[in-house]
Amino acid sequence: MTPYFVTRFAPSLQRAGFYLGLMLAILYASNQILTGDQTQMLYKGYLGAYQDVWLTFGNAASAVGHVPGSLSAWIVGAPLMLWDNPWAPMLTIIALRVISFFWLDAVIKSVFSQPVRFLFMVAYWLNPWLLYDSLLYNPAYLCFFTALHFWSAFKLRDKPSFAYSFLHVLAIGGAMQFHYSWPVLAVISCYLLYRKMSHPNWAGVVTAALVILASLIPYFLEYAVNDDISRESDRYIGYGAVHVYPVIKAVFYWVRYGSTLFSNRLITDVNFDWITTISWLQMVFQYAWQALLFVVGAATVVVSARVNWRAWKTIKPIIQRNKPIPNDSQWLLLFAGAAVVAIVVNAMLSPITFSYWHLILTFPLALIPIMVAAEAWRLSMPARFNKGLIALSAFFLLVNLVAAHDSDKYSYKVDYVEQVEQYLIDEGLSK
Repeated sequence: MTPYFVTRFAPSLQRAGFYLGLMLAILYASNQILTGDQTQMLYKGYLGAYQDVWLTFGNAASAVGHVPGSLSAWIVGAPLMLWDNPWAPMLTIIALRVISFFWLDAVIKSVFSQPVRFLFMVAYWLNPWLLYDSLLYNPAYLCFFTALHFWSAFKLRDKPSFAYSFLHVLAIGGAMQFHYSWPVLAVISCYLLYRKMSHPNWAGVVTAALVILASLIPYFLEYAVNDDISRESDRYIGYGAVHVYPVIKAVFYWVRYGSTLFSNRLITDVNFDWITTISWLQMVFQYAWQALLFVVGAATVVVSARVNWRAWKTIKPIIQRNKPIPNDSQWLLLFAGAAVVAIVVNAMLSPITFSYWHLILTFPLALIPIMVAAEAWRLSMPARFNKGLIALSAFFLLVNLVAAHDSDKYSYKVDYVEQVEQYLIDEGLSK
């Protein structure tokens, strides 16, 4: 393979990778095991679509009450009103993923070379970190809002715009109605404002804030009379700052998102009963599988940590206000640095210890330091860059095919539509 292989065939490879990602997302979705995470979304959506009852609150969170707003009901119910099929809300998630990819790709394309753009497609669109969340639950929507927040901020880096400012704030408000990790985006925006990395149009900001507030009025009215949507907890705001470990764990997730050390749910819950029914042989496959993923994952964690450390040294002299930003790649690194600060702040304030899905909205941003480093790699060692890119693509394909058939959240033995139809019968929601 020549050093220019990826450059020569980049358009074809980009298209092939995009369609492969779509097929993998559909495969994951069809094999998802229905649990309480999905049924919360389904209940609200079908209740609205079938009975015109739109709940004003979202899913229940781990240690606090339900997330505010009715957006999680409409995002499931509205597609069902257009097409009465369990696939309607699931295809909506995939469509939002497509939009998020195009927004992120638009930024990457304007800053990096074609080979690095292709690497981003693999690292984001084909990554098990993203595809493993191809199921109907609230964190699955978060990367859409991150992409909108990131893309609109990039558009605002040179001059104000009402439309982009409106969309930027709306991204924060939209994330708020799906998950309590939304303050991460808010803290990033605060740093962008402090650092003068983004130039908001204040009319757009205020208009978006008013729209968000208006959408939450029904929730506030419901909250005043319904004690069930709040929850008492023995945890408290600032728990993470006192116990420290939650902060360390949260920052480590940032490093892991830039590596292939995936969630244990993907690695350790594979049975391989679709290969053999012999118990000892299953165990051999399980140990071999876990060894492969942990060894490769550990190696890439080291790479991710080193890349992030170099990124920190690059931006350290320019993190303060009024320092000139030399180029767009360093603007992106500052944005990634703001995301790390946001993770630390939120982990310190959070009453819970984060798991991977709590911070999945930062996953696209964790790839930024890798892309900046990759631009240097493709110039200094083009042949190894191409071979590594093809190897990574093959590795992701293997992991996705196994995880989509046999893991904690997915099984080839179940059918998404049949599970939803049975759930509707059990809950008395079927027509």
